[in-house]
Amino acid sequence: MLKKILYLSILFGSLGLVAQSKNIQKADSLYQLGNYVEAINTYASIGNERSSLQIARAYAAIGNNEKAIVQYQDIITKNQSYVLAKFELGKLFVKTKQWKEAQELFQGLTEDGSENPEFYFHLGKAQQMLGDFKNGNKALKRAVGIDSTHLRSIFLLGKYYVGKKAPFKAHEILDVGLRSAPNDAALINLKALTYFNGEFFAESIPLFERLIELKKAKPFVYEKLAYAYFKNWDLKKAKKMYKQLEQIPNMKADAYFGLGEVLMHQKQLDSAKMYFKKSIAERKYIFDEEYARLGRVARMQDRLKESLVNYTKAWEENKANYFYYYQICILADEYYKDPETKLKYYEKLLSDFKDVMPFLKERAKIRVSELKEEIHMAKE
Repeated sequence: MLKKILYLSILFGSLGLVAQSKNIQKADSLYQLGNYVEAINTYASIGNERSSLQIARAYAAIGNNEKAIVQYQDIITKNQSYVLAKFELGKLFVKTKQWKEAQELFQGLTEDGSENPEFYFHLGKAQQMLGDFKNGNKALKRAVGIDSTHLRSIFLLGKYYVGKKAPFKAHEILDVGLRSAPNDAALINLKALTYFNGEFFAESIPLFERLIELKKAKPFVYEKLAYAYFKNWDLKKAKKMYKQLEQIPNMKADAYFGLGEVLMHQKQLDSAKMYFKKSIAERKYIFDEEYARLGRVARMQDRLKESLVNYTKAWEENKANYFYYYQICILADEYYKDPETKLKYYEKLLSDFKDVMPFLKERAKIRVSELKEEIHMAKE
């Protein structure tokens, strides 16, 4: 009798294992085919740790991040040493921009003595997003120290240094990444911007050209490359690049402005004026720079009144720009004959703009003294 009971127990146990195995196969098949809801239901009938992890993954796959997080947390509560569940939960916190939670989780993972660069990368990213750049950069450097080919860590460090205008540090870290991935568009772009922002235009040109060659160039790349050509006095290439920029949606205004700049330097002033006006017509926001360039073109053509009108429009578009108002003062000084009218412009400049560059302020003060003396002499 005892043997029979033992036999039946083994039989039923075996049948149970077979049934569970079939359920696991069915659930895995459903999961792989993207039938996540049915997969969740099937995994729930199994009830082991692996099936619980698959349920969390399935919730994440259908975008129900809240339920996925709860599921991961339940798994970790039951098994504090389940590193894979912690890692996936941490990445989900990053995905949902729950930076504090991500930081705490990855901090714990790195404190366990792990030398996994992914843990340090996600920790560094979370800390950067929380504004703790000192520790964030430290974690990212640790990731690169463990794996010199960890491009995402290199990118975040490079991006930080470019934003902070630390070109030497930017080039140093970006070169580490480019040694292992010379065609990585994100790193090439950051290196090009480092040169461009530092006004090393000649050095930025081949990098921007490389992005276009790799078909990884965003619209701003064409704009910056055109400007780099322009500043490098390669006006023919600048004009060609601005013409290409003109074909990109929402970039026409910048293309017209750039063409106006090139033509102005080539002394084709009427054509330059036409393009600056086209830029104004195309823009849907402030266009003070276009009016300022029109003012400059008119000044080059000795049209004082037209120049004064355009610089006034530029200043009205951007009243914080003291340079525009200084140009108005200079033009008013030349255009008007009445010294009292001239004086009002300079006095407004000195009273309304406290951050005028010292040498411009000194010039204005000298001119105020001269005009006051001229007015005084005229009254005697």
